Order: sequence, then structure tokens, then C-alpha cells
Amino acid sequence: MAETASATARPVRAAEVAAALCLATDLGMGFPWAHGLEATAATMRLCDVAGADEAVRRQAYFLSLLAYAGCAADATVKAEFFGGPITESIVDVIWGTRREQMGVVLRSLPDPGAPVPAAVGQTVARLPRAVAHEPREQLALCEVAQHLSRHLGLDGVADDLHHLTDRWDGSGVLGRGRGEEIPTALRIVLVARDAAHQASVGGSGYAADVIADRAGRAHDPWVAGMLVRHHHEILGEPHEQGATWDEVLAAEPGTPREIPAEQVDDAVATLGELADVVGPAWAGRSRAVAALAGDAAELAGLDPAEVRHVRRAALLQDVGRISVPARIWHAHRTLSAEDREHVRLHPYFTERVCAASPFLRDLARDAVCHHERLDGSGYHRGLPAAALGVPARLLAAADAMRSACETPPHGRGLSRAAAVYALGRDVREGRLDAEAVAAVVEAAGLEPPPLHRPAGLTEQESRVVGLVARGLATKQVARTLGISPKTADQHLQHAYRKIGVSSRAAVALFAAEHGLLAWGELLIPRRRTAP
Repeated sequence: MAETASATARPVRAAEVAAALCLATDLGMGFPWAHGLEATAATMRLCDVAGADEAVRRQAYFLSLLAYAGCAADATVKAEFFGGPITESIVDVIWGTRREQMGVVLRSLPDPGAPVPAAVGQTVARLPRAVAHEPREQLALCEVAQHLSRHLGLDGVADDLHHLTDRWDGSGVLGRGRGEEIPTALRIVLVARDAAHQASVGGSGYAADVIADRAGRAHDPWVAGMLVRHHHEILGEPHEQGATWDEVLAAEPGTPREIPAEQVDDAVATLGELADVVGPAWAGRSRAVAALAGDAAELAGLDPAEVRHVRRAALLQDVGRISVPARIWHAHRTLSAEDREHVRLHPYFTERVCAASPFLRDLARDAVCHHERLDGSGYHRGLPAAALGVPARLLAAADAMRSACETPPHGRGLSRAAAVYALGRDVREGRLDAEAVAAVVEAAGLEPPPLHRPAGLTEQESRVVGLVARGLATKQVARTLGISPKTADQHLQHAYRKIGVSSRAAVALFAAEHGLLAWGELLIPRRRTAP
């Protein structure tokens, strides 16, 4: 874990986390991968041609990265009255006319493929709820983006996001401002992001036509005019687009903004919270799992840097959940094979969101393992026990504990006592690590289940096996465990008989297969609370 400790000690840039959030919101909005990064590059080019000063450029940079950070707000609630995908469709006309927007809404209300009579009935029944929900949705879009911005230390950006859904002509649903009441940086961002999306659909010329049509209504006419006149320079053509992570981070105006050390946990939490707002059933989930996993890591005897690593990894483990269509999370039915595959891939998308950031990538190595199981039955990689270290095992146990107690359809709805029994069964059947489960259950304030060791090994025999597998001689094992060499040798001979082998090489293979190496290496003391 030395690499982890050094990685978390490096300065963390606000742009690094904001850009990861931008990648995640691309998934939630149905945009092409890294579309938000390209839109941010377009925003900065529009700032250049508009002659914006550094203060406006700096504000526009972060506003563009975070503009859609609230996109997942109440996604499962919307899935209750939209039969088809709405987020991906509405983006085309979000700054269009009310008639264009209503056309998309009406087409998205009925279930896909429903017969005409059924589709009409569904539309009539669902339309009032959709219309009533629109102000709440736009309010959530603003407030969630503001909340996440403040956790990155970007209070000024959060203030501007108050006007995120306002339109130049004052016709925004929330009616918070019009014209020059909308901050200059935000007016630039709204034009650039709309144009970048339209360019991805039909090229820069098409985007210029759309922006020209919306000038003076949705968009500032002067900013829109600058985009139209310089659309080739700002947008290029689709085959010329594709700003990279490094290019976008290098484009941050002025001195890169760093997140103070005491705020890094909150910054990491923004990624988990982005996934938590998908539906009310997950409210506060990422922080709850992180607290449970962090407390369990302390009980397991990990040092402070390792505990911090576990807690932060737990905070972002489910950010990839935003990639799964809301209709799947809302489903009160047995999921189809295709739907299950969507769910199984969400750790992969967590990995993709974090891959470009050295800081987040280090955390993601363990975060994406929270659904892996020691017997290889987990996902998304199906890793064996030997590939799962202590942090991954703790995260898997903490997530399983939380899921067991959550209400359906996302959880199993078990009582705390029943959840402990269920996790104990997973231990006995070789899916979860015994010590990780014991630490998580104890951290939850419950009585840990009896530790189950493979081949009937005792706890001390398991420790001996783990150390011998790492090449320690019997005297070294004895010294490490604080026992006599004779006792250490007795434990080893008992282990040989139980495992059914007689060589250290075979013991090493057994230890690797059953995940005893990681725990043996760390020699985790079980810390008990005072009675």
C-alpha cells in the first residue's frame, strides 16, 4: 500500500475531479464518451474569440465541466412516467422552442413499441405528472450541480449555476433571470455546450444554423453571433473533434486550482453522490458505505493512510451506476439478460471515469472490486481470491452488508440480524472473506459471525499458512506471531494434514487460491471494543 499512500499525498487538482465528473455525466446524458471534455475545449475557444478576460475564462472552464453534474437527479423518478429514454432525446431541444421540447416529451411518454391505443392511453395518463415534475427536475439540476461544485471548493461556480436553466429571453421554467442577469461566463458556456452537441449531430455548419436560430431566445445574441462567425475555428468538424484529458486539464486558465487536503474527502464524495441522486432509495449510500468500510478498516488494524484509501475508494465505487438506464434501476421485475449485463458493467464504467486521473485511478483499483467474490463468481472481471487484496475484500463486505439491508428492488430488505446471517453464509460458501465480514459486522455494531477458515484451519493456522506461503522460515513465523518455534511447527503440521499437502510450494498455492496471503502479510489484529 506504499504506492497508495504516496498517491494520496500528492496535490489534487479541482479540475481533475471536475473532469472525472464530466466524464460521468456524459454517461448519464447519453453523450459520446468524452463529449463534455470536447465541449469544454470549445468553451475555451469561444472565450478566446469573444475576448473574455481571465476571470471569465476561469469561471467558464469549471462551469462547462460541471454544467450537467445534476443530470442524474431523480432519474428513477422520471422513469416512473417516461416509458422511453428522455435524457438522451431532450438534449437536442433543451434550448429549443417549447413546441420542440413538448414533441420530445410526448414521444418519450409511452412504452417503446406499445400499440397505438395503449401508447395514447399511456401518454394521456403520464403527461400531467411529467409536466408537474419539470420545475422540480430543473431545480434539482441546478441544486445538485451547485452542491457538487461547492464540495470542490468552487463556490463562485456554484453561485453562477443558480442560473443554469435560465434563458436570454426570460422564458426559463424557473424564471430566475434573463438577459445580462445571467452571468457572462455561463452565457458563453450555454452557447458552447449547445453548439458542441449540435456539431456532434450534424457538423459545425449545422450547429451554427441551430445557434443562429436560438440567438435572442435561449442564448445571448452577441455570444451566439461570435459562435456563428467562428464556428469552424471553435467547433471544427466531427472528425477533428476529440479533446483529450491532458489537453483539457492543460487548458485551465491561470494557476491550477488545488483542493485543500482537508477537503479531498468531500471532493471524492462528489463522484459517489452523483450516482446517489439517481433515485431516492440511494440517498446517502456512498457516504454510508464509506463510513462502514472505513470503520471496518480501522478495526482490521490498517494504518491511517490505508484506512483513508479504503474510505475514499468506497466513496466512488458506484459512480459507474450512472451508466445504467434508469428504467433498469426502477424495474420491479426480474431483469432480462441484457439488463443484468448493463448492471454488471457499472464497475467497468467507474474504472473508465477514473482512469485518466492518477489520483482517482489509484483509488479505483480497489473501488471497482466491490462486486468481486473470492470464488471468482463476482463481476465485472470475475477475479479470484488471490487477486483481491484487503481493501477490495473490505469494500465487498461493506457493500454486501449495505445491500442486504436496503429495501427492494435495489436491496434485499433484510433485518440487520438476517443480514449478518446472509454474509456469514457467503463466507461459508467461499464468496466473502471471513475477516473482512467480521470487521464490517463489528463496525456496524453487531456481533460478528464465527470466522470460517478453508479446510477447517484455525485462525492461527491460517496466519501460519499465510506467512509460510510468503517464504518465512518456521523461526521467523514464530517470531512474527509471538509464539515458540515448536508451536509454530505444530500449527504448520496440522495445516499440512488439513489441506492434504506436504510441501511449502503446495501450501503457497492453497494460500493464494483461498486468499490467505493478504491477511497473513498484514497480520491484522482483531481489535475488540471494551465490554
